[in-house]
Amino acid sequence: MTTPRARPPLVRPRRVVVGGVCLAVARHLDVSVGGVRALAVVLALFGGGGILLYLWLWAFVPLDEAVTDPDDEPGAVRRSAPASLLLLVIAALGAILFLASARESITALLVVTVASGLAVAWSLTFDRNDPDRSAAQGVWKRIAAVVLLVLTGVAVLLSRPTASGAVLGVTMVVLGVAVIVAPRVVTLWSDLQASRTAQVREEQRAEIAAHLHDSVLQTLALIQNRAGASTEVARIARAQERELRDWLFVGDTPVASDLATELRDVAAAIELDYAVRIDVVTAGAPVDRPSAALVAAAREAMLNAARHAGGEVSVYLETSPEAIDVFVRDRGPGVDLSALPADRLGIRESIVGRMSRAGGSASVRPGTGGSGTEVHLHLEV
Repeated sequence: MTTPRARPPLVRPRRVVVGGVCLAVARHLDVSVGGVRALAVVLALFGGGGILLYLWLWAFVPLDEAVTDPDDEPGAVRRSAPASLLLLVIAALGAILFLASARESITALLVVTVASGLAVAWSLTFDRNDPDRSAAQGVWKRIAAVVLLVLTGVAVLLSRPTASGAVLGVTMVVLGVAVIVAPRVVTLWSDLQASRTAQVREEQRAEIAAHLHDSVLQTLALIQNRAGASTEVARIARAQERELRDWLFVGDTPVASDLATELRDVAAAIELDYAVRIDVVTAGAPVDRPSAALVAAAREAMLNAARHAGGEVSVYLETSPEAIDVFVRDRGPGVDLSALPADRLGIRESIVGRMSRAGGSASVRPGTGGSGTEVHLHLEV
């Protein structure tokens, strides 16, 4: 007894002729796509039932999630049939038919109006997400639709000096103007919807942030204060607090990284490896393009403080139009450079030597009151 072969899912592919409905049905049923298309045409001849079925499947059958071209966007669909161009051709034929029938054919007017409107709508919706259709093509198609509508409207006004003719002509001209305004209206509507969505998300995030600040964040801060900065519990609580704050306030900080952000990131990484609490305080204007040597020297100073002192470490960044100063202070036993072995190059090369090669200076001295160590990094702007 053979096991029946599983059918592929009913999904529309991303490379289609118009909508991909017939190809999706053919793949799902494992039949010829030509037969499915022929059946759709036959059903369309019976009161338009095939057209309604096609539109219904187009609306409810999902797109294939697999992206064939890595450069395509998630919602991109490549269509081989130039549907908007074909609709413009139909509109042009309707205009020619209207002029050839001594400007008496109402059906031709309807063809011009509907086909032009559909061409513009297709250009503003489906062609905008098609990588094979450029924005310039959409502009030229909308210009062609405007020309067809306005010329047909003027022809109606000239050929029918009656009230009904005036109404039809003015309507055609107004539709032509609407085609010009339509892209701007669509853009404004999209921006408005995006703004409303962002506002709702911001309000929800503010409510979540307020609730977590009053509960979880305060609890984590209390754990750190009670446990002490050098304990493993305090280190884990501080790491969780930082991750939670980054998640809550993502998007509030600028994308471009400055010196203060670099130092905070370094401090966060060190706190994950050592039982230490590093507080970074800044004063002055932000430095958009921080010196790599300054950041590396500050990282080495913070790393030394975490390794040999632990507890609480203070980092103070002061910027001015003339210079940048970074102070790294710990509360450890202190360090005597003259007593360090010659092979200990962490402070001599990674801090003092690096700053000297970058055109700055570095000094290591006892902290306030003779306790701890203070590393001062100075760099002229």
